[in-house]
Amino acid sequence: MALARSLAVAVVGIEGHLVEVEADLARGLPGLTLIGLPDAALHEARDRVRAAVVNSRERWPDHRITVGLFPATLPKSGSGFDLAMAAAILGAAGVVPAAALGSRVLIGELALDGRLRPVRGVLPAVLAAVEAGLANIVVPEPNAGEASLVPGAVVESMPDLASVLGLLRGRPRLGLARFPAALAPARVSEPASVSASAAPPEREPEPIGPDLADVAGQSRGRLAVEVAAAGGHHLFMQGPPGSGKTMLAERLPGLLPPLDTAAALEVTAVHSVAGVLPVGRPLVTRPPFRSPHHSATPAALVGSGSAVIRPGLASQAHHGVLFLDEAPEFGRTSLDVLRQPLESGVIEVARARAATRFPARFLLVLAANPCPCSRARGPRDNTCDCSSTVRRRYLARLSGPLLDRIDIQVALTAPSRAELRADRGLGTSSSVVAERVASARAAMRRRLAGTPWRRNAEVPGPSLRRQWPLRPAATRLADRAFERGLLTARGLDRVLRVAWTVADLKGEDRPGPDEIGLALDLRLPGGSA
Repeated sequence: MALARSLAVAVVGIEGHLVEVEADLARGLPGLTLIGLPDAALHEARDRVRAAVVNSRERWPDHRITVGLFPATLPKSGSGFDLAMAAAILGAAGVVPAAALGSRVLIGELALDGRLRPVRGVLPAVLAAVEAGLANIVVPEPNAGEASLVPGAVVESMPDLASVLGLLRGRPRLGLARFPAALAPARVSEPASVSASAAPPEREPEPIGPDLADVAGQSRGRLAVEVAAAGGHHLFMQGPPGSGKTMLAERLPGLLPPLDTAAALEVTAVHSVAGVLPVGRPLVTRPPFRSPHHSATPAALVGSGSAVIRPGLASQAHHGVLFLDEAPEFGRTSLDVLRQPLESGVIEVARARAATRFPARFLLVLAANPCPCSRARGPRDNTCDCSSTVRRRYLARLSGPLLDRIDIQVALTAPSRAELRADRGLGTSSSVVAERVASARAAMRRRLAGTPWRRNAEVPGPSLRRQWPLRPAATRLADRAFERGLLTARGLDRVLRVAWTVADLKGEDRPGPDEIGLALDLRLPGGSA
């Protein structure tokens, strides 16, 4: 037979697209031509596939070989097509039954000795295959745990090309088809496979992180991170070195509830495509935390690439926390590219050859010193040499439109020695605060049931005022701050959102003057209504 087809998946962004890999053998000068918008890595697959076939003790066809990847208009990248290409070529040569190729999706990179190496983006690839009605998926062994997360998928984990060929011939090489110990099937007499519809295997729980009780003498900062975690509010902390800004930010993910199934799969898909999925943890169950250096470029934050666009750090922090320490030291463009995803929860990256969308609903935390010299420690240690103009210019690197999207803005001071001694061992632990956060989020879900929103920070201002109006007596302080120009219209909406979160933490049905006042205090550092 001179023509055979196999199936693979191309991942664009975090979406998979089924690809037919066709191999045609014709008389002529031996060689391999690859068509169908392949990138440089795919062009190199010609040499990888040939060496893997020969080193697997199979005969390489002495023909002119044409391999087409269809649809031809879809960009294809990466090395995950190697296995499908090898199977299609050998199927056209009659080495394996061509009929066996149409019932399986083949994913994997081939080493020169025929071993199967892991690839990125296996989770969205398997999702696309199952949605297309193809349940049997062949993947490299290291990708088996990630692939088995998809309900309805039957994952056939293989170590090398020889094992895959034996499977296609109906003679699986059980001695080589090893399965990871944590995911091993109960019966070893069958081919190595696992159905994702079965009960998930036991895995080591992900660590929660450092404890909030370690932060001493910073009651205002601890309140700010608790409110931010409960309502999903963005947070800006300003204070001198030693005031606990970084410690508070690093403990914020530990206050967030674990990811539900849908969110966990979405975050895992992003991390898989980005190539940052933790080894031995195929499913991300805890909110991620990303803290880039201030030299990070806009491309590093939102996504980079020309033909193949990889998710940036903002997308990798989806359903988690993106922490920008020393925020004024970041480039102005790097900061401003975050304004759009703060509102929409989505990043749209367009390049000359490709365009894609990445989810990016993260909790942004900014931290800044009050001045460039970082020696302004407060009334007890006023050794700063910076003028008021220099301070204003330094903080002005954070644009007004960006700060206007930050719900909570607090000014912190370095705690005194007496405060540290008094608070030692008395700080509330992360587990206790996390329980209060979970209770507040449960109240939000009950109130927002039947709406597209789940947290207070997601509710648009007009809907908040129309569906859950407050008495004028309760909002008097916020209205006065708006009339004095201390708040913009967007800032007023954010004060109301924070007030609802404070009420949820207190167990109140709706915010009153006290909750509005506290929300206003968390919005205007150094200001007064």
